[in-house]
Amino acid sequence: MLAGYVDPVSTALGKINPAANLEAFVAGLQEAASAANSASSGLGLSDTPATVGTTKRQLVTALSQLATDLTKLRGDIKSKDFCTTGSAFAQLGLSEGLKAIPAALAEMTAAGYPTTFTVPQTPALQTRSQENDTFVTKGRLRGLGELSIDNSNGTIDSVVSLSQSGKAVHSLYVGKGKKGSIEGIEDGTYDVFFSEGVDWDPTLKMFTQNCSFSKFDETMAFETKRTTYSTWSITLTAEVGGNARTSDVDEESFPQP
Repeated sequence: MLAGYVDPVSTALGKINPAANLEAFVAGLQEAASAANSASSGLGLSDTPATVGTTKRQLVTALSQLATDLTKLRGDIKSKDFCTTGSAFAQLGLSEGLKAIPAALAEMTAAGYPTTFTVPQTPALQTRSQENDTFVTKGRLRGLGELSIDNSNGTIDSVVSLSQSGKAVHSLYVGKGKKGSIEGIEDGTYDVFFSEGVDWDPTLKMFTQNCSFSKFDETMAFETKRTTYSTWSITLTAEVGGNARTSDVDEESFPQP
């Protein structure tokens, strides 16, 4: 009976694939949460030998907590607290319910009721950053235009992208509370996007946690004349007297660095 409840949870956890897309990953979390919830309910109502009554209650509590943790993680992914399967998988490893199950099962085994349960091998949750004022994407810089960027937000880093035709021309990493600049921008009209978040993945070129994607409502024009050239300055947090509006955008419409 014990194995009949515990084995499906272990199987469902083993199917959660950090290499899958987020949609498939969330589906795996849902399946595992359902299995953990069923196991918790079933074991809670089951007849139990007196010798393992306390241990069973610990196991029921751990399974219930695991179901809660998995459901919360699904919500955290939806709200973009976790933006990649890698960071979400790392967070799974921090589940208090998941940590408590093996200890309870070890006591069951010692009392003569063995089961098999595999805890997923998850990576550590990271908080990587790129060096401030470095290019993520660097296009041709043969013009005279200049853009100064002030990321006065003291808690999250940002990547600012100048784009044309939906493609990033220049993308600059600006750390929290830092400033950066792009010099040599060629004449033209650019859309200005910025992404903010925690833990920059240099391979995926995106933040893996607390990510957001925004766009300045107005385009930015750079023009070189005989004696003058365009210079722009932006601040990434709202300021009193500021004259630039921004809008949230979907990740899919954000130009890839």
